[in-house]
Amino acid sequence: MQITLDPLMKKLLDFAIERKASDLHLTVNIPPMVRIDGKLSPVPSEAELSSEAVSRLIQSFMTQEQLERLKVRKEVDFSFGYQTTRFRTNSYFQKGNMAASLRLIPKLIKTLQELGLPPLLEKFTNASQGFVVITGPTGHGKSTTLAAMINHINHARAEHIVTIEDPIEYVFEHEKSIVSQREVGSDTNSFARALRSSLREDPNVVLIGEMRDLETIDAALTLAETGHLVFTTLHTNSASQTADRIVDVFPPYQQQQVRMQLANVLLGVVSQRLIPRTSGGRIVACEIMVSNSAVQSTIREGKTHQLPNIIQTSASEGMITLDKVLAELVSKGEITIDNALTWALDPKAFKMMVY
Repeated sequence: MQITLDPLMKKLLDFAIERKASDLHLTVNIPPMVRIDGKLSPVPSEAELSSEAVSRLIQSFMTQEQLERLKVRKEVDFSFGYQTTRFRTNSYFQKGNMAASLRLIPKLIKTLQELGLPPLLEKFTNASQGFVVITGPTGHGKSTTLAAMINHINHARAEHIVTIEDPIEYVFEHEKSIVSQREVGSDTNSFARALRSSLREDPNVVLIGEMRDLETIDAALTLAETGHLVFTTLHTNSASQTADRIVDVFPPYQQQQVRMQLANVLLGVVSQRLIPRTSGGRIVACEIMVSNSAVQSTIREGKTHQLPNIIQTSASEGMITLDKVLAELVSKGEITIDNALTWALDPKAFKMMVY
């Protein structure tokens, strides 16, 4: 991609990289803003940006084709590289002016161990087929976790890995595996179309950046059902909510069939949060549900409200609720009770664990 960065844009990107920011925002009538450890603040010593300045900065990291798409669609997703970092970018219009949000994606993909993720996630990567869902709010590391899992497979065995993303975030090198990365809008017209096409591409592993609609979810379940290992993300808060979200997308007459499909292919759900650490930075907290006979029958019968109890009573299989993880982090002094309560799924029950 041929771009010529504006000098101020380079300065802002350098600052964001140096300060380990997760996001950089460019908006009219406010200084450039960065999000560091979950908190938004202005870039020091930078003035408010005029409409002309914002347009100049944004146009300096966009191609002509992307600018044309922005003019027509009024928003566009893409990514670009600078120094040691990729920037997943959404350029858009607000109040008639250009604006942009840039998410920083390190080029170096960390391992599961380096990210402090539970060892059980490696077990999911060792499967030959099935369906793994990483969930959580925006900005809480879902893409980073998926990248670590995919790269573990990439280094461990010879497979054909197909990723379908909007846009491509982490770039994988071919190691033992072949990694084919397809970007919606550039390499394919839609997630669903790329998934259908992938059946003819001899894949072993498929990464779906996000399941956004019925057609994509249906194709993902079919892929897992036909002997592939499928990884994806959803914006849900818990394992039980994840099962409901997948099923509820479908019309009522299809839902029982989808419950059966999901129960048969699901390997596990990881619901994660990044919590401010008392010593600075953030630490990951993961709720983990592993599919077993109890989970399968509960999903088939549509009794997903029982899933939290199954997770609570299945610690021997590696399952753990988010609230239990938060309580353990509080007891170790890693996070404060106040921050834990912010993310606890059942604050009342959580208080009983820690007081």
